[in-house]
Amino acid sequence: MLEKALHGSWRYWLWMAFLLFLVGVGFFAYVRQFTYGLGLTGMSRDVTWGLYISQFTFLVGVAASGVMVAIPYYLHDFKTFGKIVILGEFLAVASIVMAVLFVFVDLGQPTRVLNVLLYPTPHSIMFWDICVLSGYLLLNIVIGWTVLGAEKKGFAPPRWTRVLTIVSIPWAISIHTVTAFLYAGIPGKDYWLTAIMAARFLSSAFASGPALLIIICLVLRRLSSFKVENSAVQALAKIVLYAFIVNVFFFILEVFTAFYSGVPGHQASLLYLFAGLDGHDNLVFFMWAATVLAFLGIVLLLVPKLRRNPVVLPIALLAVFAACWLDKGLGLILGGFVPNSFEGVVEYLPSANELMVVCGVFGLGMLIMSVLYKIVISVRRAHEGDAH
Repeated sequence: MLEKALHGSWRYWLWMAFLLFLVGVGFFAYVRQFTYGLGLTGMSRDVTWGLYISQFTFLVGVAASGVMVAIPYYLHDFKTFGKIVILGEFLAVASIVMAVLFVFVDLGQPTRVLNVLLYPTPHSIMFWDICVLSGYLLLNIVIGWTVLGAEKKGFAPPRWTRVLTIVSIPWAISIHTVTAFLYAGIPGKDYWLTAIMAARFLSSAFASGPALLIIICLVLRRLSSFKVENSAVQALAKIVLYAFIVNVFFFILEVFTAFYSGVPGHQASLLYLFAGLDGHDNLVFFMWAATVLAFLGIVLLLVPKLRRNPVVLPIALLAVFAACWLDKGLGLILGGFVPNSFEGVVEYLPSANELMVVCGVFGLGMLIMSVLYKIVISVRRAHEGDAH
């Protein structure tokens, strides 16, 4: 079926050329980083996790979000999601590849990845994170490719694919839960030391991932023959709304706990993010932008008339997605390093080389996703043509 990705319009090839350009830029920057070391990044002794790990954290959530389509379809026989289940599975594949690559480039020396295999440490959360991510990636590749192959031949997918899909549901929840444990298990960082971290991660994932999936469906509807029913879009938009409301509620709980209890460390992180601390305020604009976007997205999705508007809906979804990214893909990780071990503030600013590597990883992920979606669209088009 891969040959179907080799045929397309000029717009398709222009898009692929753009993604290959991003990959080339990222590869060039990574070679520079590999040669000169992580000193080319904006990270330091005080801020040891930067843009690479924050994107890893966010993308694991996007990958886990496919469960919000799989649960209604496979467990509750909600056939409306039939067309978009495979899109969610292939989105998970691309997201996990990007997430793993961000860990890869963050290590500095790629050979260090082998230490996980050569010297497994079951007491390490990172070891279990690699295990669940690898397993979830394999599950989605096998399920998605097998189902698509059966659809191409005009047959029903094998029964074992349904079993694997049901297995993948708790597995999806586990990948983001274990990722949350990476932060919640660090006693020296007050902002992360909270029992609700895993719940915050999952609620954010179940909002941002489906929001992105709907946006992709709307783009495919406009640019290709792949059509998704409005009923599926609206049902998924409601899931985004409720998950995001829960996510915002969880964040408000954190704010209340920090300021009502008077815990200095927890307060310091929130003050730094939303008001600045000791003259340092690099993230204040972004966090208030996330707040405005969050409430804008909730209002636009909460009003049925606005949610059903074809112009307003993409705006609402983009607002939710951007708010989640600013919170978890930027503020959560960087805010956790304030204050440092000496009760001071060391700010982080990503370098140009770092941003180029990030662009390269996202370019490769979107390239993989574009190829997989092109195959899905071609198979569906051929199948519908044979039916007629």
